Amino acid sequence: MRLHICATALLLAASMLGTSGQARADGPSFDCRKARLPAEKAICADPQMSAIDALVTKAYAGFEPAFGGDKRGIARGLVADRNACKTDAACIVSAQNNALQTYGNAPPWVQDYNIALIGKKALDLAARTPKPADQPLPASIGQCGFTHIKALTTRLGDDPLETASPEAGSAARFTNGGTAVSYDREPGLASSKVGDPVVMCLIAMPRDCPKDDLRGRVYYAVDLAAKGTWALPDSQHLCGGA
Repeated sequence: MRLHICATALLLAASMLGTSGQARADGPSFDCRKARLPAEKAICADPQMSAIDALVTKAYAGFEPAFGGDKRGIARGLVADRNACKTDAACIVSAQNNALQTYGNAPPWVQDYNIALIGKKALDLAARTPKPADQPLPASIGQCGFTHIKALTTRLGDDPLETASPEAGSAARFTNGGTAVSYDREPGLASSKVGDPVVMCLIAMPRDCPKDDLRGRVYYAVDLAAKGTWALPDSQHLCGGA
């Protein structure tokens, strides 16, 4: 995904704000008169986030854990992710989209809205920090940090990405210890160079997983030099996979 696509998504996000009467009618899933937490108040104040919250509650009703986990425990973890965002809209939508993905029902428009908001957050952060230093790999939903590209290779790490065939996929390693992997030749990675500064934001963290299997975290990233963007997992397989 290239930066001009991200800009289009940002315009889409702006056009979505406050325009849908159906969104207002569909959410949130709780009584806004009783909202106490900052995240709850932020959801009540935004028609799109209200609609998303209603979708999360609806999706939860039909959810069955894939690995024998505790359904309510998984839900509590997802709600905690949302509440930890406080009033950060990009973070809240990332957490809610992550919940929808966990429950197996994430509509494309929610994912587009998620990318639009987190993309704006990443660019705003870069604009406020002209000379960024490396930061730790983001560990909570909606958190962003600066890093640099350490290596660009094929999916299996056998060859440099620059000279590899498209069928070999793509992968990156970063100085903060993070990784990005794709079975395809990811345009954002293909346009990047080793050493480029990057903003990385954690947008998905699987909750319905076997114990101690942490694979499948998804990071949205912007290459601040080449201007490419991508949203990729940190491994070839999600948790519970091969």
